[in-house]
Amino acid sequence: MITCYLRYIIDPHKLSEFEDYARLWIPIFNRMGGTHHGYFLPSEGANNIALALFSFPSLAAYEDYRIRMVSAPECIAAYELDKRSRSIVSYERSFMRPVLD
Repeated sequence: MITCYLRYIIDPHKLSEFEDYARLWIPIFNRMGGTHHGYFLPSEGANNIALALFSFPSLAAYEDYRIRMVSAPECIAAYELDKRSRSIVSYERSFMRPVLD
């Protein structure tokens, strides 16, 4: 299994727009072979940091998702939503592997 950790810098004045964007992606990942573990929005502390975690069975499964998402209408619509709202300032993506018992 591979888990992607996404750290977003968001516009704190557009938190509701970012939340709308996030809600679109959760079912997309789940339908396209991944498991979304949720988005985590600012509560206390920094008001411009959001996180997301999602997993795929393997790096190959994630790469397959990346190929399919380019032409998937629901993915295109999610990207267009953020293009209009500009709630995301930047993001960084890291891949992790779990240590399981």
